[in-house]
Amino acid sequence: MTENPVAALAPAYHFAASAHVHQRRKGETAEPYINHLTEVAELVARATRGADPEVIIAAVLHDTVEDTATSLSDVEAAFGPRVAGLVAEVTDDKSLPKQVRKVLQIEHAPHLSRGARIIKLADKTSNLRALRTSPPAGWEEERKSDYVVWARRVVDGGRSADAWLAGQFDAAADAYEHA
Repeated sequence: MTENPVAALAPAYHFAASAHVHQRRKGETAEPYINHLTEVAELVARATRGADPEVIIAAVLHDTVEDTATSLSDVEAAFGPRVAGLVAEVTDDKSLPKQVRKVLQIEHAPHLSRGARIIKLADKTSNLRALRTSPPAGWEEERKSDYVVWARRVVDGGRSADAWLAGQFDAAADAYEHA
């Protein structure tokens, strides 16, 4: 990446905000979806100490293909093949049943690139924080607890990517479990 990292990151936020413009988080507060993407990118930026702007850009875009009409070729055209590859690594195949996708996340986590494992750690950390502060409406305690158990299994396959970020995930999981 030869472009100034800040100049490269700004278009990623604009791209993601435009793609997710009508989406809200599932939580009780129904915050704008971009808040999640911003938190994931912030965690990735801290974990990488800003040294890998393409991983941070991919963190901003990590849900665009999975949750919007955006294609991987759209991401590649705008941000290059490495960013598109990272997004592809963390994108679920929505044509598969939800339970199959969840099992595949557990199975694939150890085999992701380091950048994708960092994004996955940050995503699960953000999700657990939100589960505690603004749980999805209608989620009973058992469903929330099951999510934490599943997220731990996903993260266990990728926690070696960054010790600090793994610690952030553990703190979020512990905070939920001891609330």
